[in-house]
Amino acid sequence: MMLVRHSSSFFRPQVARFLTVSLLCWASQVAAQGQPQSLPTVQLTAGIDAIKAMVAQAPEERQKGLMYRRNMGANEGMLFVFETAAVQCFWMRNTPLPLSAAFIGDDGRVVNIEDMKPETDDSHCSKKPVRYVLEMNQGWFARHGVKAGDQLGGAAFKAAPR
Repeated sequence: MMLVRHSSSFFRPQVARFLTVSLLCWASQVAAQGQPQSLPTVQLTAGIDAIKAMVAQAPEERQKGLMYRRNMGANEGMLFVFETAAVQCFWMRNTPLPLSAAFIGDDGRVVNIEDMKPETDDSHCSKKPVRYVLEMNQGWFARHGVKAGDQLGGAAFKAAPR
């Protein structure tokens, strides 16, 4: 007599393992969305105001940017650093947080500032080639009196080639 194991009892543990692993992966992805990224930070200044900015320098860091973030501290932002100066354009796909972007030259001087609507593919570009873009909560620059032509400070700009 041959003992045959019922296929459903053999299948259940495999399905359970698969579902457990799948759910754990999904849960970690969901938990990561909207959470601060573990990127290096830099201290910047705009007049008397201090800014703590995460630095997005690698292409994949710049591509993700602040996607999925739902909130950010009052004086926090993200500084995008590019290898060479070029006209930089940003959009807000998968970004529910309303932001303002300051396009900044090598010397830390603000070229232009653009307010960006959340979850849009509208393009917001620098008016001339820049290496830096600083994203802050929408309206931050206006509330702090920062406008085109103003000088931002910080080691990030001092290290830039001139």
